[in-house]
Amino acid sequence: MNLTRKQFGLGMVAAGLGARTTAQASEVPGQQPAPAAQNLPTTPMAAHQASYFFRNSAFEYVFLTSLGRAYHQGGNPGKVLYLSRQIEDGNYDSAYGALVAAGDEARTIAEDSLSGGHRESARQALLWAQNYYDSAIYFADGTGDPTRAAAAWEMMDACWLKSLALFDPPIEEVAIAYENTTLRGFYFRGKSSAQNRPLLILVNGSDGSALDMWTMGAAGATARGYDCLTFDGPGQGYALWKQGMAFRPDFEHVVTPVVDFALARPGVDPARIAIQGISQGGYWVPRAVAFEKRIAAAIADPGVTDVSASWTAGLTPPMLALLQAGRKQEFDGFMEKALPPAVKNALAFRMRPYGAGSYFDVFKATMDYRLDDVAGRIACPMLITEPANEAFWPGQSQKLYAMLTGPKTMAAFAASDGADLHCEPGAYGLRDLRIFNWLDEVLARA
Repeated sequence: MNLTRKQFGLGMVAAGLGARTTAQASEVPGQQPAPAAQNLPTTPMAAHQASYFFRNSAFEYVFLTSLGRAYHQGGNPGKVLYLSRQIEDGNYDSAYGALVAAGDEARTIAEDSLSGGHRESARQALLWAQNYYDSAIYFADGTGDPTRAAAAWEMMDACWLKSLALFDPPIEEVAIAYENTTLRGFYFRGKSSAQNRPLLILVNGSDGSALDMWTMGAAGATARGYDCLTFDGPGQGYALWKQGMAFRPDFEHVVTPVVDFALARPGVDPARIAIQGISQGGYWVPRAVAFEKRIAAAIADPGVTDVSASWTAGLTPPMLALLQAGRKQEFDGFMEKALPPAVKNALAFRMRPYGAGSYFDVFKATMDYRLDDVAGRIACPMLITEPANEAFWPGQSQKLYAMLTGPKTMAAFAASDGADLHCEPGAYGLRDLRIFNWLDEVLARA
């Protein structure tokens, strides 16, 4: 799961860093920091955002996403609302326990439905279970037990795999050749009888799930006649938890094998291959299409020009100076001393996908994830979303738009439509409408 709805954990780290490093920048020997408040904003820009459920913006964002997934049958709205009242604001153990219990309950409903021959009921209940388990992952590290994240991912993944055969048509699990191994992927057949169909490749964020690829792309796309292909790239999902792969900034080396795989499949129109990236995928997709020219259209939700901005948002100038000067020992020593246990746990989870061994190493690694030198190479039409109140990479959609020299469109999403915040968690239907209206028109000209 890097600063996303995907990323609330890193937002928590950024907020924690801001509070702690400010407090200790002029620390005198022996002085003890004041205890951190439990209900602080946990994304860089969240302090002035309204809330529906929780003061803690991490909790708020996860629950908005959980509720938004109901648009594509990924949740039972009443259950999500009920759970929001059972959880103590800012209490990570409370949230993790309630959500895992809800996932277990939904999985039992699915199993009972399937044993009774109710396949569609089972499919929907398995999606609910995935929603709750995935939501639990975001609270796991805050409990102080890092093993809980992997446990929740395993339960979520098992429900996803069990649901594949229950879709109509069934979702196909695929293996995509990648360097000396394979990437696990999934192929969604669109509701079209056309011999050659457009294909939308779906790129996840830093901590997204297969359920996100369904609710934020495949459900809307397949209903409109598109086939879809998604995969767990290095540092994501299965590639992280089972294969031990780390993120890489040069994502064209991941997307090119995916395009090779797609073109080898029957039914894919080679002139109508598009790609969408959500959250940190808003960096990976523009990076990939700067080099991979077989893609006819690209979508970044939102645009991300500098991933490191979300990591460094909470660092004070003295800490940034240590980082930029390469003073690793001092930087790591300060972080080890300054960070409270809950923030250390969250940051450890955020570090894992980067394959970095220290705080300094991971902060430096994120600085390679920039588009400054490659955005000018992007030639295919690109749609960039710009949700109001973007908390993780504010202003970067506009920066990416300005960098592009080819055909480009900005899709603004407003709070008045319930479509603000990172990746529009409360407005998946409106998001689908705007993205696919644009994509239909662009690919019609391909």
